[in-house]
Amino acid sequence: MTVRLGVLVLPEHPGPDGLSVWRHVEDLGVRHAWTYDHLRWGSLPDHPWFDAMTTLAAAAAVTDRIELGTLVASPNIRHPVSTAAQAMTLDQLSGGRFVLGIGSGADGPDATLLGGPRLAPRQRADRFAEFVALADATLRGRPVTTTGRYYAADGVRLVPGCVRAPRVPFAIAATGRRGMRLAAEHGQFWVTIGAPGVATADEAFRALADQLARLDAACAEVGRDRASLRTLVNLSRIVPDPYTTVGRLRELLARCEDLGFTDAVVAYPRADGVFAGDRAAFERAVATTVG
Repeated sequence: MTVRLGVLVLPEHPGPDGLSVWRHVEDLGVRHAWTYDHLRWGSLPDHPWFDAMTTLAAAAAVTDRIELGTLVASPNIRHPVSTAAQAMTLDQLSGGRFVLGIGSGADGPDATLLGGPRLAPRQRADRFAEFVALADATLRGRPVTTTGRYYAADGVRLVPGCVRAPRVPFAIAATGRRGMRLAAEHGQFWVTIGAPGVATADEAFRALADQLARLDAACAEVGRDRASLRTLVNLSRIVPDPYTTVGRLRELLARCEDLGFTDAVVAYPRADGVFAGDRAAFERAVATTVG
């Protein structure tokens, strides 16, 4: 199996319990681990929820091997310059293991929490493009001065810069044409959670195949070798039971590999509600698959 398996950990675990979760994930042998970035997440509006970057700083301190990243950082609540500074810091803390996942910022519960207007889809796409470009320029370590529609910077320069050159990798989540072009131009990963409204696993994988075809087109459009772009799918958003058995997880990863995905994640099991699952089945399936 060549697909690199990772785990999504919601930023809901307080204190020492949270540190134990991240250690446990690394001990399972997975290649990478991620967390969501929101101020409030719609599925758990009244549930404990912690800052993604602070959570990943703690994770970096108690792990040694796995890549760590946001899945994905949201322009709804972040500025690209301060986000770039946090990404550089996390890259240094982790010894070069940080990946900055970035999305366009969904029209969800935290879209207006900071007092800004609710943006139309085209406006979110414009903001996304500006966010990625400014974060990219800032993380490359050169002085940046710019004024855009949504963001500005005046002589910003990050020192000492990133461990990985020329900057931390970007994992860009996108399904539309403009977002996929951003992934082709700036990304080291492209990220998907599939298509909404599909009823079966077969339909989900057909949708993924269609998305990959459109990613191929975006890469061709900008002259990018698509083989140089890692492609990551969140299996826990594709099917409801990705690890009920070792065989089930292996089957899903094989289907991902057949489509051309390089990476996949499954969600760390919760006791109830979203991403609920059996902890023993999760540990058995993941450890056996990556072992």
